[in-house]
Amino acid sequence: MPVNNDVQLGSNVKIFHPNLVNLYGCTIGDETKIGTFVEIQKNVVVGSRCKISSHSFLCEGVILEDEVFIGHGVMFTNDLYPRASNEDGSLKTDTDWDVVKTLVKHGASIGSNATILPGVTIGEKAIVGAGAVVTRDVADYAIVAGVPARVIDK
Repeated sequence: MPVNNDVQLGSNVKIFHPNLVNLYGCTIGDETKIGTFVEIQKNVVVGSRCKISSHSFLCEGVILEDEVFIGHGVMFTNDLYPRASNEDGSLKTDTDWDVVKTLVKHGASIGSNATILPGVTIGEKAIVGAGAVVTRDVADYAIVAGVPARVIDK
């Protein structure tokens, strides 16, 4: 699992085990830290001074602004209606679906094992509790938890 040569790395990016990640076609900002067994797909943008903990998955369409914390095992999704094949039985390709983007704003924190559904915005300095499933936008500074995630504090 490599750091592909098409990855744009900012200055002082720390990848703790470069042979145990899968990064391709993405942009990583200055001073960001990336843990072991992380996958970051093409067209993902990670801001500066972010921390992405081990076993997390950032799929195409995810944008992290600066100073975002991603806990262990966080999963992002980018397809509202995923299918392996088309109606005619042919295998889907990149042209058979549209990426649904997700935005995580400055200073937000996402707890371990959270799942983020496509198309949501997680607000500035918001906190997503461990294990939450985020199905809708999270306001700036809100704290959400649960399945589905609900506001528990502001």
